[in-house]
Amino acid sequence: MRRSTLTSPARGLAALAVGVVAGAVVAGGGLASADAKAPRTDRQITNMTDEVAEIKAYYGDTVDAKGEHWPSPDSNYAVQVRGIENQAEKYLVQRAKHDHGDHKAIVLDVDDTTLSTYNYELETTFVYNPVSNAQYIATKTMPAVFGMNELATRAQQQGYTVFYITGRPEAQRAATAANLAAVGYPAADESHLFMKDKSAPPPYLSCGASCSVVEYKSGTRAHIESLGYDIVGNFGDQQSDLSGGHADRTFKLPNPMYYLP
Repeated sequence: MRRSTLTSPARGLAALAVGVVAGAVVAGGGLASADAKAPRTDRQITNMTDEVAEIKAYYGDTVDAKGEHWPSPDSNYAVQVRGIENQAEKYLVQRAKHDHGDHKAIVLDVDDTTLSTYNYELETTFVYNPVSNAQYIATKTMPAVFGMNELATRAQQQGYTVFYITGRPEAQRAATAANLAAVGYPAADESHLFMKDKSAPPPYLSCGASCSVVEYKSGTRAHIESLGYDIVGNFGDQQSDLSGGHADRTFKLPNPMYYLP
């Protein structure tokens, strides 16, 4: 789950900091003009406390007896996800009726496409840390994103092969596969779950260990196609999960918590 740790307000603050530094540069004996891209006043920046409150309201934040936070199935988030899933299911059913080959496939991202990281994000105040993230994945079971396990299972029943492509490191394979199985997803064995391996990147990725998210995910989809599969649908919560082609149609799930370029 490697990603940029800046939420929208944090990115605004970072831009403001850049503008302040740029404005302090002496040019021709005076101060250079402020960066035009930086917010001109604090009123142009969403207050971080307010934005976290909005995120929690959108997800229908609920707290269990252990103090852990979960999205509500009645939340606006859940409603939006179900709407996207309904469109996807109609499309997959239609394609299954007309495409009778044995090599139809769908591709799913993991974090916040199949498994919800909402509780982890709140625990870390939306700041990604590889150590805390690895510990969380190793010790806790993330719930399925509402309805996505059912969508994947029905797709499999209709003849689709289900693949997963995640930016999680290879070291988290066992925990990731176990979590997917525990919440009802089709099998995520080594031939169906693709994970990042910087120490030994696969030969089909020409960018090797230095792949961007788009290069890694699109290159892996190209590899799946080379095995004879038609990727009918590609599902992700980041645009970088979906860019780069090698899928007939893409489905973008909502995620206001973080951004992965």
